Amino acid sequence: MDGIGNKWYYSCMDPLSPIPAFTLYGETLPFPDVVHCERILDRAGQHDWHIAPHRHSQMAQVFTIEDGQARVTLDGVDSWLNAGDFLYVPPQVVHGFAFSKGTEGMVLSFPSLVANGLHPSSPALTAWFTSVDQGALDPVIIGLIANLEQCFATTGAFRTQKLIALAHALLATLAEGNATKESATRNARHQLQALDALISEHAHEGWSTRNFAAALHITTGHLNRIVRDATGSSLTAYLETALMTEACRLIVFTRLPFAEIGYRLGFSDPSYFSRRFRACMHETPSAYRGRMSG
Repeated sequence: MDGIGNKWYYSCMDPLSPIPAFTLYGETLPFPDVVHCERILDRAGQHDWHIAPHRHSQMAQVFTIEDGQARVTLDGVDSWLNAGDFLYVPPQVVHGFAFSKGTEGMVLSFPSLVANGLHPSSPALTAWFTSVDQGALDPVIIGLIANLEQCFATTGAFRTQKLIALAHALLATLAEGNATKESATRNARHQLQALDALISEHAHEGWSTRNFAAALHITTGHLNRIVRDATGSSLTAYLETALMTEACRLIVFTRLPFAEIGYRLGFSDPSYFSRRFRACMHETPSAYRGRMSG
């Protein structure tokens, strides 16, 4: 990299703002290429593996980590970027890094004119362009980045056109992955709401995890993953917590015998119901009723 490249992170501080605002090579100079590719090792290694918080007014960037990790500061909030991750940073977002020594990866920089030239646009694509996104590198993304890096290092009559096409392919792929993640999240949330409704409707029937999964037309393993991702609990634990919540309500707000409450919740053995209640609530049904009624 030529000497002027050393101004990437440290030139052109905006006197009206405490946060430095940079272009790739300095505000007074034009962006040097249609896109820019650089190894993290080549840049961060020159600055003791720390990049101070800064922003770009007309440039989006994609960071990838192949080996090592980085603590990332995004608009004042810290998170981690680990090996196998990518990070998309849109214009105007303040970002800084503390890389572990020897971290390997890429920094891909896209002027807004290039990024905004991806057509046809859509509300989802526009929203992605202006939002931070982080996720896992997959073979398609890795291949596109490798092609982009290779093309950047070459010359040719249509190098610019190829770089723009590859940049658009990469950005569209990242945006598509985010849309897929959001769709999966919405679907999981819907499935969890449907599960809660089924629990309320069938809590007294002694349904098993398999019954609930079958009613939702998914496998037990898939339902378990949805519940664990959303709550941190297994499906079995989630169902038992729901049952014991209903048991608590019946114990406090009715005078039903504990055995009857157990029967209503699908427990054929009253003593087993009492044992499970005590295991979950850390007291017996009678102690719970006495404490809550006192």
